[in-house]
Amino acid sequence: MTHVLAFDVNETLLDLQALDPRFEELFGTAATRPLWFGQMLQLAFVGGLTGAYVDFTTAQQAALRMLAERQGVVLSDEQVNETVALMSSLPPHPEVPEALARLAGTPLRLVALTNSVQDVAEQQLTNAGIRQYFDRVISADTVRHLKPAREPYQAVADAFGVPIGEVRLIAAHSWDVTGALEAGCKAAFISRPGMVLSPHGPRPDLVGGDLAVLTDSILERDLPVT
Repeated sequence: MTHVLAFDVNETLLDLQALDPRFEELFGTAATRPLWFGQMLQLAFVGGLTGAYVDFTTAQQAALRMLAERQGVVLSDEQVNETVALMSSLPPHPEVPEALARLAGTPLRLVALTNSVQDVAEQQLTNAGIRQYFDRVISADTVRHLKPAREPYQAVADAFGVPIGEVRLIAAHSWDVTGALEAGCKAAFISRPGMVLSPHGPRPDLVGGDLAVLTDSILERDLPVT
């Protein structure tokens, strides 16, 4: 049985390609944008593995400075801060608003579960026009452990007073899906362009190319029988 749908936000619901013009402006090519995001994840994950916690905004700023150094580009603090601030104004992927509206109209509870700090997460969802579909917004920063650590997924179960096995994570990141499954959640993977599942570890029972496709599967699999 599933009672709660927990949605990752960055890349899963919101489109980071909107940042490409900024990276073209700073570095001459949008190809640096995924390099930055990957470096940011590495910094965040290293913080988790070593016990030296790094919040997502700090990791984004540090990763941008590292990228600039590799590219031989000098960035001011203002340029770094302005670039990271753009994370708060990302648009949703085209199918996301309608799919969330369908799911929000069911007995299932919806929560945004993100590594972004709380105020950024709220701004992101509000600016994208989809905040109203969520019962809660939970930042992993509030438990001082970023996904894919167990604590953020457990925080969702605790917030809604359900066993963790009644939570399903929806994400476009293999590492997030693995973290949720290892924590005891169900999971669904959105195979957006360039996103693939790891061949190692547990597999989610639902996979779809976008949230509209997954919504059909979720409604068939998870909607409580009345």
